[in-house]
Amino acid sequence: MNEHLKAFIESLQEGSRKRSPLTLESYERDLSQLFRYLAGEGVERVQDVQKHHLSLYFHRLKGQGRSAATIARQMVSVRAFFQRMLAEGGVTENPALHLEPPKPDKRMPDALGLEDVERLLAAPDASAPAGMRDCAMLELLYATGMRVSELVSMELEHVQLPLGFIRCIDAKAKERIIPLGGAASDALKSYMAEARPQLAKHGGEALFVNRQGNPMTRQGFWKIIKKYAREAGIGAELAPHSLRRAFASHMLQNGADLHSVQELMGHADLQATQKYVQQTKSRIKDVYQSAHPRAKRP
Repeated sequence: MNEHLKAFIESLQEGSRKRSPLTLESYERDLSQLFRYLAGEGVERVQDVQKHHLSLYFHRLKGQGRSAATIARQMVSVRAFFQRMLAEGGVTENPALHLEPPKPDKRMPDALGLEDVERLLAAPDASAPAGMRDCAMLELLYATGMRVSELVSMELEHVQLPLGFIRCIDAKAKERIIPLGGAASDALKSYMAEARPQLAKHGGEALFVNRQGNPMTRQGFWKIIKKYAREAGIGAELAPHSLRRAFASHMLQNGADLHSVQELMGHADLQATQKYVQQTKSRIKDVYQSAHPRAKRP
C-alpha cells in the first residue's frame, strides 16, 4: 500500500490547492498508521479494504483514548485517500464514504488554526456541482474575510476575475474592493464555469444558489459549514464568522498591518479590528507558555 500512499501525497502537492507541509505530514501519518493496522489484520491490498475494516480500526482508536477530533481528522484523511483511489480506478467504491464521524469534543469557538482551516476547505467533493459551489464559498470566505451575509448576497457583477478582485457590499450598502488569492480565484472560476450553470435553474443574478436554483441563504450556508466542520473534526461550537476571524488572525500573525486588515474586513472602527491583535497575542503567549522549557515557574 505504500506506493499508493506515496502517489496520493504527491498528488496533494500539485495544482492551485496544494496542501501545506504540515497537512501533508498529517495525511501521511494518519494513513501510515492505518496501513500498519491493516497489514497486521492480513489486509495487504488497497482493493481488499472494506468498511468493516475501517470501522474496527476507528473503534480501536476510540478504545485507546483518542479524542473525537483526532478520530474525525483521521477519517477525513482516509476518506480523501480512497476518493482519490476511486477517481483513478484503483478501487470500485470508497469504503470510508459513509463512516459516521464521532461527536466532536467541546472546544472554544473560533479557535481555527491553519490546519483546521485547510481541512475544512478540503472537505467538499469538488467533483460534484454542489461540492464545487461549497468549495468556492469556503475558499472565498477565508480568502476575503467577508461576512457570511455579504457572501450570500453577492451577484455575478460583483466578480472581476480577470482583474483579480471582487466587490463586496455590506448591510449599509457600502462597497469595498477585495483582492482574490489564487486558490479562491481558481475555485470561483471553476464554480462559475461548470457548476453554477447546472444549479441556477431559474436564471437570476445571485452568484451562489442552492440545489433548487434559488439564492443561497445565510441559514442554508451555515448548515453546509456545520456539515463540513463535523467531517473535518472541528468542534461543534464553530460559528458562521469563524473563517472571518481566522482570516484576520492569520493575516496579523503573518505581518499584515492593522489598517489594511481593517479595510479588508470593512470595519468602520479600528477598535473592532484591534481585538484580533489581542487574540493573536494571547495565542502567541499560550504557545510560548506550553513550548518553552523555562517558561513555567518551578
